[in-house]
Amino acid sequence: MNKSGCNESHPYDMKKLIIASNNPGKLAEFQTLLAPLGIEVVTQAQLGIKEAEEPHFTFIENALAKARHASRESGLPALADDSGICVDALNGMPGVISARYSGYPLSDIRNNQTLLEAMKMHTDRKAHYYCVLVLVRAADDAQPLIAEGEWHGEIALEPRGEGGFGYDPLFWLPELGKMSAELTRDEKHAISHRGRAMKVLLEKLKNA
Repeated sequence: MNKSGCNESHPYDMKKLIIASNNPGKLAEFQTLLAPLGIEVVTQAQLGIKEAEEPHFTFIENALAKARHASRESGLPALADDSGICVDALNGMPGVISARYSGYPLSDIRNNQTLLEAMKMHTDRKAHYYCVLVLVRAADDAQPLIAEGEWHGEIALEPRGEGGFGYDPLFWLPELGKMSAELTRDEKHAISHRGRAMKVLLEKLKNA
């Protein structure tokens, strides 16, 4: 890296990448999405790295903090995401606190119950999943790659389906007539917020 903080050689010739998450659902999705790249993927949990704090009010700031933390602790390039579900009638909540919506210990089931309770008086059920991915080559990377993806649907009246994680049992897709939790893994990766963000990231990697 030169004095300006910019890389002089091709910056993304990576052989190994750390995923800055301990969420098993996210890890499974990332491993599938990154498999075609021929990059060895390790998780921060495998290296004994604790999760970073997420004190920020925006997805992108939290993702960047997580990526820098994982890279600093491992010495590897790091990929982090911050994602959540944003409900129109709740002014974008749960948003950045989606994973912690019902408090601790973290529980997808309780989060879903809390969301259903919050939606009881609302007829507007529109919502979207949002994901931002941040890839850093090093902890002090001045030019992180950033990619975003959205996935629009509605909040159902009751949960259904056994697949996915998070709010997938409540995320209704009118055009498919299914819950996100009823999609196959490949179906979800093709259209999900994380899958869309990953396509943008891969395109940026090709052009870097």
